[in-house]
Amino acid sequence: MEVKDFDEVLNIFDTIGLSEMDKVGLMNRIDSKYVFSAERIPELLRNLKGYYKILEISGVRTFAYRTTYFDTSDFLFFRHHVTGKLERNKVRYRQYEATGVSFLEVKRKTNKNRTVKWRIKNSLTENDMFDAKAVEFLQKYLSLNSALLKPVTINRFNRITLVGSGMNERVTLDYNLSFSDPAGNIYGLPFIAIAELKRESGAGNSKIARVLKEFSIRTTGFSKYCIGTSLLYDLRGKNTIKSKLLLINKIENEFTKRARA
Repeated sequence: MEVKDFDEVLNIFDTIGLSEMDKVGLMNRIDSKYVFSAERIPELLRNLKGYYKILEISGVRTFAYRTTYFDTSDFLFFRHHVTGKLERNKVRYRQYEATGVSFLEVKRKTNKNRTVKWRIKNSLTENDMFDAKAVEFLQKYLSLNSALLKPVTINRFNRITLVGSGMNERVTLDYNLSFSDPAGNIYGLPFIAIAELKRESGAGNSKIARVLKEFSIRTTGFSKYCIGTSLLYDLRGKNTIKSKLLLINKIENEFTKRARA
């Protein structure tokens, strides 16, 4: 979907700046994810007016992201995720294309189902390797040698960010997803939207959780890294996320039928 499709509905929200939003950092949190057709984003947003503020930077309210995921040659992080390992990691570079700022991040799912994230401002080197600062950072949070890691999957998407009024809650809405590998193979999912509710505790009285339930959209585990990697590579273990791939196919088929009607 094009950014212009959302211009009108994005303007119904009061705004919040980046410095104010950073007070709701939620680097140790519980995540709830929802996957649905991107066509429903405007309808969803209209139901959230008055409950959330929207992130705005220099007059812009939707932002392009580029994420490069790293893994070992045998895809250790991917295997940990699809086999249900309780404590698992992701290593990624996330670039905010509107500002050019890039962070190296370690994202960990704990055995208590919490998401913990650490990051430093850092950029990939020309040969896609880690510099000394990055190596030092990774040694602090990973038990494996960072030299074993290489870029495997690149994810691009657009994001709308909402912050709950009076609540320690952040919501991201991602759309226009695409995945590529270092060889240049690309797989796009333009019809998919992912809403992620990030809170210190469960969804509780969250407005967006209630609205999504009214829309018959339920929570579902959905890792962009695992989905993209499954679409790009023929890896053992990908059958364990078959239900997520079937959900994508279902949304795509319904999207295509409506587009042809």
